Amino acid sequence: MFEKNLEIAFLLDFYGDVLSERKRTVLDLYYNLDLSLAEAAEEVGISRQGVRELIKKAEEELLFFEEKLGLAKRFRQTQKSAEELLRLLHGTDIGEDVRRAAEELAQSVR
Repeated sequence: MFEKNLEIAFLLDFYGDVLSERKRTVLDLYYNLDLSLAEAAEEVGISRQGVRELIKKAEEELLFFEEKLGLAKRFRQTQKSAEELLRLLHGTDIGEDVRRAAEELAQSVR
């Protein structure tokens, strides 16, 4: 059975614009709108097998982009660092102005 890799929906947010319009549309229907292969096929006007092939090709492209560019990985690392910074800020005795500035910075990268 064809199973959804939910990581693809996340990668679509980062690299969706570099996919063809057709691939991006099919992935959006399948992952974000949770349509079945048959429903997506009907929406796009191609066969169920055609949708499945487009999804597989688009997934491969997204995984390739992530492997080469690592934007999603860096985003997750930045989010984790911001959370850690906020956690550390609440456990230290620093000046209120420094705390506020650091919290604003951490919030801006979240």
